[in-house]
Amino acid sequence: DAHGLITMLFDKVDRILIDSCQKLCVISNCAVGTENIDIPYATKKRIFVTNTPGVLTETTADLAWALILSVSRRVVEGDTFLRDGKFIGWRPSLLLGVNVYGKTLGIYGMGRIGTAVSRRAKGFDMQVIYHNRRRNEEVEREIRAKYVDFPTLLRESDFLVITAPLNEESQGRFGIEEFRKMKRTAVIVNVGRGQIIKEKELAFALKEGIIWGAGFDVYEREPIVEEGLLNLKNAVLIPHLGSATEETRTKMADIAIENVILALSGNIPKNLVNPKVLGENKKS
Repeated sequence: DAHGLITMLFDKVDRILIDSCQKLCVISNCAVGTENIDIPYATKKRIFVTNTPGVLTETTADLAWALILSVSRRVVEGDTFLRDGKFIGWRPSLLLGVNVYGKTLGIYGMGRIGTAVSRRAKGFDMQVIYHNRRRNEEVEREIRAKYVDFPTLLRESDFLVITAPLNEESQGRFGIEEFRKMKRTAVIVNVGRGQIIKEKELAFALKEGIIWGAGFDVYEREPIVEEGLLNLKNAVLIPHLGSATEETRTKMADIAIENVILALSGNIPKNLVNPKVLGENKKS
């Protein structure tokens, strides 16, 4: 009997669910991504689909940098080492990491979040390179980021941050062949979509020293994590915390609710993912 539905990224909204909601007018996803929703079918059924873009950009960029620094300076290892009572004093070779300052930051997917991650690189005097389906001339002017092809991104990045959405091009884009083209000292961080990286192949690359380290907030088969990653000290794994601040999650909820209210009051929601539905409604 629902007229409006507020969903999370892990809620599967398929044809079966949509067909069971005969009165449904709007599906409001409390997330940026919408791959959990059958958008073409919702559009065919003249149902609005909305999301919560923009509000979590800066928060997720902060987390990407938390992962960059945690992996490069072995923060999690150091915390565990100390808590286990192993710290007996300073030693010159204790938990050596890699420098961040002055290195090359590569971005795969230069949208809102990729731009925000790149902006923070200024304070570390980093060169920023990126690969995207389309050039982002605005970020090139603002941050002096350099557009490169995908092989160059792999070859030159000291830190490679994935912020891309999931699509046919990005799914499974990073596997063992790609890791072998990266520097042995490279760190890869994923705050985009888990299915962009082949986790089993990454686990092998980390274990064999093909690349230096990795930081993950999203996973290929979330919430399941590739078992091979779990015991690796050079992988920092956190449970999808990209937007996890009180301020951001509250704002996301407010936007999701506002989208439902607008739709049910006969207005067009602000964050419409399927504008084609307007054409469908017009036809009807």
